[in-house]
Formats: sequence, structure tokens, C-alpha cells
Amino acid sequence: MPQVPQRLDASAVRAWCGLALRALGRAREEIDAINVYPVADGDTGTNLYLTVESATAAVEAVFAGHAALAGGKEAPGGPEALDGREALDGHEAVTGQVVSPGRVPEGPALADAVHAMAHGALIGARGNSGTILAQLLRGMAQVLAADSDATHTDGQGLRLALRRAADSARQAVVHPVEGTVLTVASAAADAASGAEGDCGAVARAAYEGARAALAATPGQLAVLERAGVVDAGGRGLVAVLGALVETFTGEAPAAAAVPVLAGHARVGADSGATGLHARVDAAVTEPLGELGEVGECADGTPAPEEGGPAFEVIYLLEAEDAAVTRLRDRLDALGDSLVVVGGDGLWNVHVHVDDAGAAVEAGVEAGRPYRIRITHFGLDDAHTTGAGSRPVRERVERAVVAVVPGEGLAGLYAEAGATTVLARPGEPPASGELVEAVRRAHAREVVLLPNDAELRHTAAAAAEQARTEGVRVALIPTRSAVQGIAALAVHEPGRRFDEDVVAMTSAAGATRYAEVEVAERQSWTMAGICQAGDILGLIEGDVAVIGSDVTATAEAVLNRMLAAGGEMVTLVLGDEAPDTIAAHLESRVRESYLAVDTVVYRGGRQGALLLIGVE
Repeated sequence: MPQVPQRLDASAVRAWCGLALRALGRAREEIDAINVYPVADGDTGTNLYLTVESATAAVEAVFAGHAALAGGKEAPGGPEALDGREALDGHEAVTGQVVSPGRVPEGPALADAVHAMAHGALIGARGNSGTILAQLLRGMAQVLAADSDATHTDGQGLRLALRRAADSARQAVVHPVEGTVLTVASAAADAASGAEGDCGAVARAAYEGARAALAATPGQLAVLERAGVVDAGGRGLVAVLGALVETFTGEAPAAAAVPVLAGHARVGADSGATGLHARVDAAVTEPLGELGEVGECADGTPAPEEGGPAFEVIYLLEAEDAAVTRLRDRLDALGDSLVVVGGDGLWNVHVHVDDAGAAVEAGVEAGRPYRIRITHFGLDDAHTTGAGSRPVRERVERAVVAVVPGEGLAGLYAEAGATTVLARPGEPPASGELVEAVRRAHAREVVLLPNDAELRHTAAAAAEQARTEGVRVALIPTRSAVQGIAALAVHEPGRRFDEDVVAMTSAAGATRYAEVEVAERQSWTMAGICQAGDILGLIEGDVAVIGSDVTATAEAVLNRMLAAGGEMVTLVLGDEAPDTIAAHLESRVRESYLAVDTVVYRGGRQGALLLIGVE
């Protein structure tokens, strides 16, 4: 038997993360397939996997940094002494990188490893399930990294950590109910509290307690009983706890099949589900029935009533505790499925709302939101329909995925039905983020709007990847968010795909675009030499006007654009734009250009002071 950690240390944390990632990778499609409520979009397994993947990467970064500082030294037993698994020799299964056998650095402190694990999970949390798991890991880290004389590296320390994890996760959910992952976590902590012995004995007790609680969840949530499945988030937590058992014992618990009630079809390998986002179309033999009658959600929040919120809004938030308390109250009034986790100035916010813009605006008032993800639930989604709903969220026929530069535009695009990817100044999205957005859109056909000339190749790579997954993708090479607005305005999901793409492309191409921004440094431009702090007016990407006043520069740019004609002017104001600029430009257009309309939007922290579109 390979060596296994005998106590809770950084090596054990590293091993647990790697094994949990592998366990969720094996169970991901199975867990996705039983995700039937509150939004039957079949992504709980995927969300949990991505959350643990982020936690694992953070822990690996701590070890890599420590190795760089220490220079590496011989470790007894080779790499398997670090993670306790011959199967993870060299850690290829975790990072894809090979570490020379027998040459490893001394491990970092336990506090560093658990802090990294919790932080990685927090910033990478996806969906309700991932957000709650992030809080579970944060609760454990608070105990394991506590600065006190008491030891937290033995069975007693693990018992305390599991208890804090369950309690903190329950506190993070605004309206917790039973029959959810919260119930499973509490049962694991209860079982662990009565266990005697080392970490292995405590982990096994927690795992068995969680399994028993998971099997009971259909009796606590009627929607699970109707579907013949257990809670998907709870099933994922059981997999994570199974990895904890393997970490300390060297033996993986016997694989547990997903409990299925009598008379229902088996969910899993025989369901016919394929691909990353496998769905449960053939997983149940009876409909869920009247979803409006159900009183609770599978994520630990009360069930939405018939005609529930249309958008899922998720973002990271830098804010003080007092501001977050006010934010909870405001978001609770806006929607449901509210989970706010984190602390020490960094939070992960998740909520389902009808007004996505208001949810983001609430975050802006509380602090600095970023990595904003807004998902529009499909018309056939169980969350947005009432009686007679289907048991799963089926693929919509067509969706739009757009990159947007500010929170305000993210809300605007989302309200128009688009799935958005936020691109903050200096933080362009990678192709993987665009692929994930295409998956979240969950459509057979997708129109992709990069809204930035520099993102064209990134978007093309994402489109190609999505096509290999069976999605028909059309890339419209929009170079500005105002071109994307024009394209979205003529989008008609009911017409043929090719016709819709042609119409959107024509609308985008007929929209000239400009932006007004502040020069960061001295440089040569098409309009002459600019100095740091000058106001630049760029038309179609080239500097056309250099000025010292924002409003005057914007007016000069607008006059040049309208000299070539136009019917509609779109103004998107950044947070730093003068308060009076919109009224001034609207008045200028009204007085000097007959039959030209003007529309104004708030873009938020979009980088540019002003975006201008002329159609």
C-alpha cells in the first residue's frame, strides 16, 4: 500500500484536492444528469468540478512557489509521500506537469495550503453548488489555519473543521431549507463529531453520514421524489468526502450508485447522455408535475413560485462586511436562490433575478464587482415556467453570446436575452471563457459577438471548439459593443439561422463606432502627438481628435461621424464620464441633425469614458 498522510498537513490538502477533482471528473455527467431543480439546466456536476479545479490550481501554485523558494530537496518516499497515491505520482493527474520522482520541495505550511484552497474555490465558484462548496472549504480553512495553541492536524481538528464548514455554509444561504447539500453537509459533521480515532476514521464517519443523508433527500424535497433522484449538490459533496477518505486511508470508498426510486429510470451511463453538458431527457420516466407546488429548492433556498426569475447573476465582489450585509437585504428583495460567501473583503455573490442590471448595480453600490456572469434562463426552463413544466431544461434553438466591456452593458445585453462575458480593462477573456459561455447558453445554434477587434482570433478559437461539441456557431466580427447592440436589436430567433446571421451582420457593419478615452502616455497618433492625460477621440480604432475637454472632444467626434450621415446615435457612458455630457450631445444632435434619434445607456466601468455608435 502506498504511504498516506497520517495527519492534516499541506500534503494531505494537496492530495485531497487532486483526488476530489478526479472523483468529480468521473461523476460529473452523472451529477449533471440528476440536476433537476431549482433550474433543471444539468450543470451541477460541471460547476462543482470547475470549483474544485480552481481550488486545486491554487494549492498547486502554493507548492510551486514554495519549491521555487526552497530549491527542492529529497523527500522520503518520493512524490507519493506528498499525495499518498501512486496513481498521482508526479501529480500529472492534478496539474498536467511532471515532477521528477524523489525530488520535491519541503511542503508549505498547512495554513498556506488551506487558505489557497479556500481562496481558489471562492474565485472559481460556479453556480449555487460551487458557491456553497466554496463556503464549506472556507469554513474548514478557518479552523485548520487558526492561530492558536491547539492542534488542528489530527482527528479532532478534522471534526472541528467539518462542523465549522457545515455551519458557515448554512449561514451563507439566505433562506436554507432541508433536503439539500446543506443537509448532507450537516449530517457529515454530525457523524464526524461522534467518531473516535485518527483523520481516516473521522473522514470515513463523515462520508457514511453524508451518504445516509443523501439517500434521504428525496423524502425531504418533493421535486426530487417526483424525478426519482437525490440532490445533485449533495451527491457532489459525497464524492468530495469520498476523496477525503481515500486521502487518509489509501482506499477509495466503494463507488455508490445514485439512488433511484422504484419505478424510475436509472440515471447515468444508460441514460443516453453525452458530452460535457449531458442532460436528463431520458433519465426519468415520469414528469416532475406541478413544480409550482414545491416549497424548496435543491440548492438550499426556497423554491421560486410560478414564473420565477429569468436571470442568474454571479460576480466576485470586493466590499466591506457592512456593505455586504446591506447587499444581502437588497438582493433578497430582488430575487431568490441568494448565496453570498466569502469574507475578508472578497465575496462571491449568486442570485436569480428578473432585473439583472439591478443586481449588478447593487454590487456596484456595495463595492467593486468583477468577473460578472449573467445567464438568461431559456423559455423552457423549469425555473421560469409553472405548472406542466418539463423535468429538464431543454436546449433552446438559438442564443447570442456577447463579450461586453462594462457591468451596465452586461445587464443591457442580458435583458435582451444574450449570455454575456465581461471584459474588464486589461483583462480580456480567454477562449475557454467564451466556450464556457456558449455552453451556458445551452442552445443548438449560437451567434457569437466578440465586440472587440483584438478578440476576433480568440472568438474564432472558441467557436471552433464549440462546433466540435455539436453547437452550430456563427461568429459576427463586431469590433465594438455598440455594433453588438445594433446586431442584437435585429436578432430574430424565429427566422432561419443563416438569415438571422446575415441580418445581424448587416446591422453591425452599418454601425460606425467611436470611443472617447484618456491617453495613458505620450505617443504618436494619426492626429498628432498626444500627452498623458489628453482626451482622445478614436473613430473606427484610429485617433481622430486630441483635446483637453471630454465634452468638446466627444462633440467633435460625433460631428465627424454624422457628417457622413446617420439615423441613430447610441451613446454608452462610462462611470468616469461627466454627468452633463449625455444631455449636451443629445441637444447637439437634436439641433443640428434632423431625423436623427439618440439613445443613451450606462456602461459602468467599461474603460472608455464614452462609446459612440452611428447607424
